[in-house]
Amino acid sequence: MIDFDIVIVNWNTGAQLRDCLQSISPACPASVLCLRLAVVVDNASMDGSADSLEDFTLPLTMIRNHENKGFAYACNQGAKMGTSGYILFLNPDVKLFPDSLVKALRFLEGEHNERLGILGIQLVDEKGVVQRNATRFPTPKSLFYQMLGLDRLWPRRFPSHFITDWDYRESREVDQVTGAFYLVRRKVFEELKGFDERFFMYFEDLDLAYRAKQAGWKSYYLADARALHYGGGASYQIKAKRLYYVLNSRVSYVAKHFGVPSATGILIASLLVEFWARLGWSLANLSGQNFIETIQAYRMFLRTLPKLLRDYRGE
Repeated sequence: MIDFDIVIVNWNTGAQLRDCLQSISPACPASVLCLRLAVVVDNASMDGSADSLEDFTLPLTMIRNHENKGFAYACNQGAKMGTSGYILFLNPDVKLFPDSLVKALRFLEGEHNERLGILGIQLVDEKGVVQRNATRFPTPKSLFYQMLGLDRLWPRRFPSHFITDWDYRESREVDQVTGAFYLVRRKVFEELKGFDERFFMYFEDLDLAYRAKQAGWKSYYLADARALHYGGGASYQIKAKRLYYVLNSRVSYVAKHFGVPSATGILIASLLVEFWARLGWSLANLSGQNFIETIQAYRMFLRTLPKLLRDYRGE
């Protein structure tokens, strides 16, 4: 028997949360797996998506936050509720297949896999198309050319953040698997003190994978296990804020791992290069909505810039 916990962070995900929870029991054969605890952490949803979940035959615990303090904060809240050897951080827009969990957990239990700290699996959309959900660790240099869109214009010369040059039907060690299905050994998660809550949203899973790598743990993409990932979840409802969180977290990530001078360079490039590149792309594609959302995101970014500067300078 392999015991594990599941943590799901919810924010206005509608019916997706119920579909996700509905898929868990069929993926937990009692002869192989023991789900100790499934925790739903609701970040002040307003759509009623976290209501009336009592009918699920799961060891389900609800945490209702009256204030949204971010994804990383909520994940850590949920993880502290359990004690199992593994923690699965699962997005509510993911639906498990009957063998998703068995294959993933059995693989981590394998004799030669004791240094695998984080595991992701193959994610497919509703048409069965395999999604790219493994990434490279970014550097200030790679982030800069991605701002310019060079990774899309000349991918061979400027590799993208998401790994695109191999077949996702093959398993392999990677820098990072994205957080939609993020299976972590609890001892690794606790050794690293969980997600860094300074990342409100985005880069928190990347940061954990980077710190795990530095501590001698590996991240692995397992193609033999699959799950359905709808995508277009809660963050896509607020595209301007989504971009704002990316901008904030990117600067914080660079400051944390590459130092203040590099973070300053990324900050300046965000304002003087990427902003205008995004506006130009919006105009070229006749997308007034993207144009407006870009301006809104950078306006929020500028408003919180003094706090961001204080934070990454350690003041």
